[in-house]
Amino acid sequence: MSTTGASADPLAALGSLPGVADSVESVRKAVDRVYGHRIMRRRSNAITSEAALRGARGSAALSGADWALEEVRRRTDFGVEEEDRTVGAALRLTAEAGQLLSIWRQSPLRVLARLHLVAAADRGDAVGRPRQAGETADEPLVELPLPDADEVAGRLEGLSQLIIAGGSAPALVTAAVVHGELIALRPFASYNGLVARAAERIVLIGSGLDPKSICPAEVGHAELGRAAYLAALDGYVSGTPDGMAAWIAHCGRAVELGARESAAVCEALQRGAA
Repeated sequence: MSTTGASADPLAALGSLPGVADSVESVRKAVDRVYGHRIMRRRSNAITSEAALRGARGSAALSGADWALEEVRRRTDFGVEEEDRTVGAALRLTAEAGQLLSIWRQSPLRVLARLHLVAAADRGDAVGRPRQAGETADEPLVELPLPDADEVAGRLEGLSQLIIAGGSAPALVTAAVVHGELIALRPFASYNGLVARAAERIVLIGSGLDPKSICPAEVGHAELGRAAYLAALDGYVSGTPDGMAAWIAHCGRAVELGARESAAVCEALQRGAA
């Protein structure tokens, strides 16, 4: 992760980049609108469950398994073809993310290892640990240069220290950096995109921005499209102020679209209850 200047709180420094404050405010308003919906007083668990399903579908789509929502909803077998495994991994990660909140601020690397273990339990010896020297990452839809194992270890430790230290950065900024850094590093042998988006979800929930997990950013990332996602990631990897700001704004737009999706679910439930 590159930042501008030598701030003691580099994540907070990113919050001062041009346009980022507007993205943070826009996300807050979108999230507040969903939480203020009258159906949330009676059916918040249903909204959370539906958001989890739709978020998993969106994350899997970005990793090459672009299934219709109803297909994800009805299927129970996810262990044969590669796309099946991807969708199954996304569903497992979405379910697991909410169980790891208490650990994240104390030991984010432990949480990341657990996420990969959940996603790739059938992948052999490389499961649940960062890549070692000579190992590659199977992430065919991401064509960014792949850092070596030493760089991965150092940057993961730096990211962990930032999370543990906390700070004043808005939740959107922290979530975007965690997501972008994990895709840039691809620290695991497989399923890095799914793990990165699950980690973004954990930050958004644990920060208090979306405590009930009803604004699935994965939905928005998928709606914005893979080409826009990869272009925004290029900006993150560049480390330039404009590139970093564009990536944070992209993540913000994804959260807003996730909030819009859940608002539509609220409206549908309300009509059904009328």
